[in-house]
Amino acid sequence: MAPAPEEPFLKLGRLRLLLALDALLMDGSVSRAAERMGMGTPAMSRILGQIREVYDDPIFIRSSRRLIPTPFAESMRQRIRALAAEAEALLRPQERSSKGFTIDPAAWSGSPVIEAAPLAVRPSILLEGEPLPESFARKLAVIGKANDAQKRLAKHVATIGAGIGHSRPLTTSEAEDAFSSILAGRADPVQVGALLSVMHFRGETAAELAGFAQAARTHIGSAGRTSSSVDLDWPAYISPKSRRMPWFLQAAKLLAQSGYRILLHGNDGAGDIRGTLVSAARAIGIPVCASPAAAAEAIAERGIAYIPVAALSSQIYRLLSLYSVLETRSSINSLMPLLNPFLASACMMGVVRPAYRELHRDAGALLGCRSMTILGGSRDAAEATPFRSSTLLRLVDGTAEDLFVPARPEPKAYPLTGMTSLEYWRAVWTGTIRDERATDIITATAATALLTVAGGDAGQYDPCRLRARELWDARRKCAS
Repeated sequence: MAPAPEEPFLKLGRLRLLLALDALLMDGSVSRAAERMGMGTPAMSRILGQIREVYDDPIFIRSSRRLIPTPFAESMRQRIRALAAEAEALLRPQERSSKGFTIDPAAWSGSPVIEAAPLAVRPSILLEGEPLPESFARKLAVIGKANDAQKRLAKHVATIGAGIGHSRPLTTSEAEDAFSSILAGRADPVQVGALLSVMHFRGETAAELAGFAQAARTHIGSAGRTSSSVDLDWPAYISPKSRRMPWFLQAAKLLAQSGYRILLHGNDGAGDIRGTLVSAARAIGIPVCASPAAAAEAIAERGIAYIPVAALSSQIYRLLSLYSVLETRSSINSLMPLLNPFLASACMMGVVRPAYRELHRDAGALLGCRSMTILGGSRDAAEATPFRSSTLLRLVDGTAEDLFVPARPEPKAYPLTGMTSLEYWRAVWTGTIRDERATDIITATAATALLTVAGGDAGQYDPCRLRARELWDARRKCAS
């Protein structure tokens, strides 16, 4: 039986989908494509859902910066752009002559993007010797079976950086293989720079970050550990230019004194001796450890430890230090909050860039994290900002949830009087100085940590806040 003909309105609707897909492919953003099409962002999101349903393909993969087309979407890019350009030209007002429409070549800006049908339809328009996308993919697949680490890494670089129609994001296993080669010291320096630069410029995907994290954990030696040794992983990778006091360390200390086991790991760009985090941790009795074994021992004895990333892995530390060479962040910076070297059952991290927060949550889910909280802020460390409203991105029993936290009134800030920043910071901990603004930051951060460790829902946030204040008021009784 012949299929029933489509209704006219269905055909018109599908043409609208193609024009919307063209805008999405050009802009790589739902909001910008919506603006181009003269519609709202929610409406464009619904249209993208319809496109995915029609083609039975994700069409785009979310990255930290933009939407990345799938190979299927890339294969249609030229045909859809040509169709959209022709439609725009036909709808543009033209002068009419006795013989029909006349077009001024000087004013014509809608000429087809391609002069002939796409490669998949007319292979004859290929340049002499130019490989088809299919042959390029087969070539990469063969390289991927090689035992030579540099050849495999070259394959991964080509996979993400070969250009439109030939490139795609790495899968989790491919990203793990690529980063494992780098961490093992088997990569050419040019390959390292190419992989990190192309990936960061294009925007990392959750699968790529998850693969990097798995490789890093294996490299550090996390494979044999179990989540029973640490309750909360607390990354703290802050800028060396930051002059803000690390109040989050005092919040971590509160949880440790109440019986939770906390691992802090991080870097502040100033080395292991003069760094702000090292000095502050020592000032309130948080052990600073020079090896994973020492950190595990400190957590078992005192419930908390801080370990610089250089003590976890000199290779990862050197890669992180590429910032001074490139003068820009790389995918290594994006990786660090997901490191979780002791495989803690819960993770709490701070992520500055809004686009990266959902990305890190998605990567955490791929890594099997059951409880995670991601805070926004002006530093890459988990520290609450209670004086402005914020949304906490969470994984609760592995399910993504958002928790809106309203702003609280901001108490008066007290200026430093005859004290260094570190002296003042420690004086707040010991109770020599009362600073309600600092206290609110510390207790709000501790409340978020308590909620994360418990894996609680939104209804448990206020009780956690009250409990954090109780821990703060009782801190001097159990201070070491």
